[in-house]
Amino acid sequence: MRTRSGPRASVAALVAALALGMAGCVPPDETETTPAPGGGGGNAVEQLGQLTVANASSMKGYSRERFPHWRDTGKNCDVRDSILQRDGKDVKLSGCNVVGGRWESVYDGRSATDPSEVDIDHTVPLANAWRSGADEWDNAKRGDFANDTTRPQLIAVSASSNRAKGDQDPSQWKPANRSYWCQYAKDWVTVKHYWKLTVTAAEKAALTDMLEGC
Repeated sequence: MRTRSGPRASVAALVAALALGMAGCVPPDETETTPAPGGGGGNAVEQLGQLTVANASSMKGYSRERFPHWRDTGKNCDVRDSILQRDGKDVKLSGCNVVGGRWESVYDGRSATDPSEVDIDHTVPLANAWRSGADEWDNAKRGDFANDTTRPQLIAVSASSNRAKGDQDPSQWKPANRSYWCQYAKDWVTVKHYWKLTVTAAEKAALTDMLEGC
């Protein structure tokens, strides 16, 4: 998934956007997706304080199919292709499909050159969203959440780190790369705040602790 440890060079962003346009894909809006560097976690702390604390609700009725993804973003490509191209370097395409490139996972520092070894992680997992309010949405809104390229909700990471994370919140799982904890916490809060999802007491405590390191 996307590396948000620093600002992207404007030239690199332009080249990536042009490459996506030539391939027929619609690139994510990086202006809003990429958080401003530095500045600590002040805004995230404020947003965290505005979230409703509640016990996780039941998983009854949950399935990934209730969060339709990945949506088409062009000719024979989808959101996964767009995120792989946005977050990768030296990306190779076959039509609009990503078939090669280089990705560095901010979760664990692992590198990959085969897109099959890269997962597109939902920062706030779909099952976690279900337990924190998305169970009351319709499938259209859940699809908007699952394909959200405007907030920092989608990021290309190593398949192993994504699967180790599963549907756990920050009180249960944190990236092995501790230097990414601040950004991870800010991204998590940004997503939950925008989508008006709840947090558990343990989740809020873990996020508060992570934001203190910003």
